[in-house]
Amino acid sequence: MTKPKTVSMSIFAMAMMTSAAIMSLRGLPMIAKEEFTLFFYIGFATVMFLIPGALVAAELGGMFGEQEGGVYTWVKEAFGERCGFVAIWLQWVQNVVWYPTPLAFAAATFAYVIGAGHLASNGIYTGLFCIVFYWLATWLSVRDSSSITRVTSYGFLVGTILPALVLVVLAVIWWMQGHPLGFAHLPASQGALDSVVNNHVHPRIFPHITGLSNIAFLAGVVLLFAGVEVHAVHANRMSRPQIQYPLALLLTSVIVFVIFTLGAFAVAAIMPYNDINVESGLIQTFQKAFSQMNMSWCIPVVGILVMFGALASVTSWIIGPSRGLLQTAKDGLLPAFMAKTNQQGSQSNILLVQAGIVTLLSFIYFIVKNVSVAFFLISAMTVTLYLIMYIFMYAAGIRLRYKRPDMPRRFRVPGGMNGMWFMGLLGLAGVVFSFIVAFFPPSQLPVGNPAMYVLLVSGGTVLFSAIPFFIKGSKRVAKAS
Repeated sequence: MTKPKTVSMSIFAMAMMTSAAIMSLRGLPMIAKEEFTLFFYIGFATVMFLIPGALVAAELGGMFGEQEGGVYTWVKEAFGERCGFVAIWLQWVQNVVWYPTPLAFAAATFAYVIGAGHLASNGIYTGLFCIVFYWLATWLSVRDSSSITRVTSYGFLVGTILPALVLVVLAVIWWMQGHPLGFAHLPASQGALDSVVNNHVHPRIFPHITGLSNIAFLAGVVLLFAGVEVHAVHANRMSRPQIQYPLALLLTSVIVFVIFTLGAFAVAAIMPYNDINVESGLIQTFQKAFSQMNMSWCIPVVGILVMFGALASVTSWIIGPSRGLLQTAKDGLLPAFMAKTNQQGSQSNILLVQAGIVTLLSFIYFIVKNVSVAFFLISAMTVTLYLIMYIFMYAAGIRLRYKRPDMPRRFRVPGGMNGMWFMGLLGLAGVVFSFIVAFFPPSQLPVGNPAMYVLLVSGGTVLFSAIPFFIKGSKRVAKAS
């Protein structure tokens, strides 16, 4: 019998998959809030986070491409089962904590689509939208995962790339028609973003850092670049991964950099600084530009596309990370009911638990009065959890070079051992700095009581990080009894 030929993945296909996992237009208003300093933020995230993460994950994925579990398997082989469990738990739970942010973005967009833009700042509406949609997506995932695949297959192109191009074109037209550019009229109160020379406000390229609260948005920007490790495991499907994967990574970096930079610049050009809202700023930008050009009929059309892209981003992550957690359940590290799958092979009980946690987290929008603050608060909590997972991943990449030096690797981080150490330490430096910054309330948002903000982010990080140790300890006690 002839062995079926394995389909080789092209550079373009890998770049598109990775870009789709990373990119979302929901982050454009947040980056636009940084005005010209966005070059610093995007450059930092690309050099210190995206590139090291992709290279290290590609080597690890190539080593264990035939095994399920992803980061769980990588870290377990390097540091043992307990650390592997903690790593996959953090990847999974950060994903769960993250869901209310893109759902809030979709909720704000939908409010403008139906002509009720005032609802975008209504916490009860936002929370209810998050809960209802997520349970609907969970039901589809449990019932028929192929439905999710069909939704997400077109989401990146139609809901991300196309609206981004439209936005850039609108900004060019806005400028050519002589409308005032938002970034040319910055408020003098934002010292980290501008400087005053001869009574005229000039935007800065590099932020003036008087405290970590000035660059707290860095944590949110880094989160926009997270997820590169999810598809790095497919590097071994390329015919020449040692050459093709770095080229795919380069193409991905160019795509992400261009879309984020031009898209954020477009928002900053059309919207005055004080009018940029981090969760509804994108659709507000479309609304302002189209209304000025007497094309208001385009607003709901583009809004539907943007919402489709945001929701496709959510559905694309519902199944993926929980598959790794399912492997830990099969290994006996989680209660037995978490290992249950349905007739379609979906991890049904894990998905239901996931939906329950998302429901509870969505109540933050009911409690915190300012939706923008709640939006960023959840983002900050998400990034702290995810960054801890990346620490495990970088450490595993370095450790396995010593522990399993002879294990076949279809892709290796260039530069031998020194190259792995350089990329690992570079990534760790970016992760640790971003982790520290995430605990500082951003000066660009009215957070109210800073102590409460820090308490919520710290408490959420400690709580969700401690759960896997509690589970492990309780199972050990159960076995002893």
